[in-house]
Amino acid sequence: MKNSLTLIHLICLLFAGINMNAKTQQKPNVILILTDDLGIGDLACEGNPWIKTPNIDAFYNESVRLSDFHVSPLCAPTRGAIMTGQYPVNNGVWATFKGRDALNEKAITMADIFKDNGYHTAMFGKWHLGDNYPSRPTDSGFETVIQHLAGGVGELSDHWGNTYFDDVYYVNNEAQQFTGYCTDVWFSETQKYIEQTKDKPFFIYLPTNAPHDPLIVAEKYEKPYQHLEGKEVVSAKQMGMIANIDENMGQLNQFLIDNNLADNTIVIFMSDNGSRYGYSNDGKLGYNKNFRGIKGSKLEGGHRVPFYIRWPEGNIGGGKDISQLSAHVDILPTLAALCNIELAQNMDLDGIDVSDLLRGKKNKPNNRSVFVHHRQDWRAPEAVNQTCIMKDSWRLINGKELYDIEKDPSQRNNVAAQHPELITSLLQQNKKFIEKAKLRTEYQELPVNIVGNAAQEKIKLTVQHAIGDDRGIWKCEQVAEGLTNKNNKHAIGIEKDGLYEISLCRWPKECPGAIWGVPAVNKNHYDYTVIKPTEARIKIQNREFTKAIKGNEEAIIFKVHLKKGHTILENDFIEADNTYGVNYCYIKYLN
Repeated sequence: MKNSLTLIHLICLLFAGINMNAKTQQKPNVILILTDDLGIGDLACEGNPWIKTPNIDAFYNESVRLSDFHVSPLCAPTRGAIMTGQYPVNNGVWATFKGRDALNEKAITMADIFKDNGYHTAMFGKWHLGDNYPSRPTDSGFETVIQHLAGGVGELSDHWGNTYFDDVYYVNNEAQQFTGYCTDVWFSETQKYIEQTKDKPFFIYLPTNAPHDPLIVAEKYEKPYQHLEGKEVVSAKQMGMIANIDENMGQLNQFLIDNNLADNTIVIFMSDNGSRYGYSNDGKLGYNKNFRGIKGSKLEGGHRVPFYIRWPEGNIGGGKDISQLSAHVDILPTLAALCNIELAQNMDLDGIDVSDLLRGKKNKPNNRSVFVHHRQDWRAPEAVNQTCIMKDSWRLINGKELYDIEKDPSQRNNVAAQHPELITSLLQQNKKFIEKAKLRTEYQELPVNIVGNAAQEKIKLTVQHAIGDDRGIWKCEQVAEGLTNKNNKHAIGIEKDGLYEISLCRWPKECPGAIWGVPAVNKNHYDYTVIKPTEARIKIQNREFTKAIKGNEEAIIFKVHLKKGHTILENDFIEADNTYGVNYCYIKYLN
């Protein structure tokens, strides 16, 4: 009897060992949390003396921190670089509107790679890399998606009238009503998804729209900072939005612990660009770690952001800083290495694998320079002007201002005259980089919205993303008050020869109204102004069509035979001597 029990005991131990080994060898889960407009100085763990972020601070203390980590100075360019491992000039996403904030139809994304390697893939929050096929997240490797559209909740390309609370979001491209605050929704839906995803590892992309403006948050989060507004900090609401993110970070971390997932889940916390409202441009309010520059700037504060990564089972953690230069394009190859995913050699990545750095196996990555090129326009970024080239601690701004960021974090002392050889070397590297980029399709051609594909019955084009040289329009309020601009061009792809219906509207389909009127439901009580265009016009494939507007129509509809291929659509409303781009345009294939 004794020997029998011993044998059973040994067998149990053997199977326990096998199970333990299987668990150790299981591919890690991945959660990539990307905040919006949260700067390097917007967290207590980065030295901010006013903000309270205890949960992010705790995560910081458990993580490996890339303390010299850089992104693009604006959101869509950073998002495109993260998803593709390529710089904006190489993937084509270098702006946040005007036709240059969507992925190319042939783009291979991080989600594609994880999906092809046996992962469940999901996204909750802000995409901002295309609202139409073939650039939506569901077209880009994500199996489950809950998102707002365009670049922010409440923008005119998003669902009309969204206000951060109890909004309509899109679940795999279908509108659905949600309850609660936007950030809370993204995090709670993440947890729901994880609970339903148990048969294989998951890759979750959790890009919040906070603390991007409009600055909206429940009063309980902003109240602790109201007494500081205008005296020490720029905005109590912005700080409250970060406090809400912090609360959600704590809840997510506890959820992972409670479900025995924390040890084998790679969690990344980062931001997409420098602060917008956490630090004033004149430096008199807020905190920015002694860096100059905010969102949009080529100075350090515009593109240096927090990057924290934790994976206990992978020996990534312990509260360590890595000071070597790294960037958003490094995330894809690094995660692939950590998850034992082999990347195709033809992906032509700009990023490098820094996984050994994270695990403490190397002191320095490959000798490299990091490039910052972006432009708020459909035209390509300039090669030298309005750029930042980085190497080690050096920062070359606009090809002529040189700073040593370690000795001069505020970038006050231009030392270009003392280092002409270094400047020449950096400019030569940049020249080769741009020359190679110019050969790419993504650089030369606009990304297209494809119509006539079964994946999307009807595409929506808005004045927010129209190509042109006029100022931007991006808010529902601006449309409501009758603001117009002359941006009127859209790059579209015709999937197949046939008859297509093109509808020009003053108001979106979810909140319809007459062209000369206001929506039947005055949602959120915007200040409405009537405009009275008398003609509607489209130009496409070397043809022009015009129709009179009587005023009571919800849409002016054109039915046009189109040939397969890429083309430019122009759509205008004409009012006396004034011609302006159409607010909303819907296109679908008929037969």
